[in-house]
Amino acid sequence: MRQEIVAADIGGTHARFAIALIDGGQVAALDEPVTLKTADHASLQTAWEAFGARIGGTLPRAAGIAIAAPIAGETLKLTNNPWVIHPATLPAQLGLDRHVLVNDFGAVGHAVATLPQSQFRHLAGPDLPLPETGVISVIGPGTGLGVASVVRAQGHYHVIETEGGHVEFPALDSIEDAILARLRRQFTRVSAERVVSGPGLGAIYQSLAALENRSVAERDDAQLWASALEGRDSLAAAAFERFCLSFGTVAGDIVLAQGGKALVIAGGLGLRIGDRLGQSGFAMRFAAKGRFRHLMESLPVRIITHPQPGLFGAAAAFAREFAR
Repeated sequence: MRQEIVAADIGGTHARFAIALIDGGQVAALDEPVTLKTADHASLQTAWEAFGARIGGTLPRAAGIAIAAPIAGETLKLTNNPWVIHPATLPAQLGLDRHVLVNDFGAVGHAVATLPQSQFRHLAGPDLPLPETGVISVIGPGTGLGVASVVRAQGHYHVIETEGGHVEFPALDSIEDAILARLRRQFTRVSAERVVSGPGLGAIYQSLAALENRSVAERDDAQLWASALEGRDSLAAAAFERFCLSFGTVAGDIVLAQGGKALVIAGGLGLRIGDRLGQSGFAMRFAAKGRFRHLMESLPVRIITHPQPGLFGAAAAFAREFAR
């Protein structure tokens, strides 16, 4: 059965919407997305209405919705977004007859499980396709650090949503010790996403400046990332290299903990830095797991290249749920 639905991907900074076509239990098409800043809207409902106004006409009464929060309980509080969502009231607020709610990185897991191999690019390890059986670990830095896993077996898959980005930040050398010490004065408990995320580059930058007794101004995340990637600022470039090292360490820890047979890096930031990531110390740190170095070096690391894996995955989660 062919059906149009709303696909939504609600993150800490942006809310993305698109109309998706479901056909035969699969995502057959995804329209051009509309991206709204969450800071410009009071709630999911008002952003939903703004999307409807943007595209004109009446929105479908079915939806796959990905939210950057654990999907549990009567109230969903987004980690990096002030919106509060009550799942029980969503059908009435959004005009829905059928919908699926998934964690934002759970949605990316659905995309990883259903997109063709052509939507993935080699980054590190052996240049192999994603395995048809076993665990595929999925990780992506953005406003926070998303983590999920996909378990494949006998032609089926299951997505495990996690909050793995909130594990402890692992400091492996004296520079990372200094970064950790500085962040601990601010947060007490320092999670991995305090460093391995979009805002994490600023935390690293300020820590390196303090290490060199430099006085530097607070900088906008977008400006700092541009400076780091363009090489216009040597300290920003050093912060980016340290980001890549820490990303490799955390990604390797996640794969070991999940028993992954492959790693997929996702998210807009992951795609943006993909070429630079392959030239950095990421792969070295990913594999640097002592007695398990040989195992880690044997695992393929790939980047998802689909421009909207969260939206595609939200639609895929709906298709899977209602194809049963």
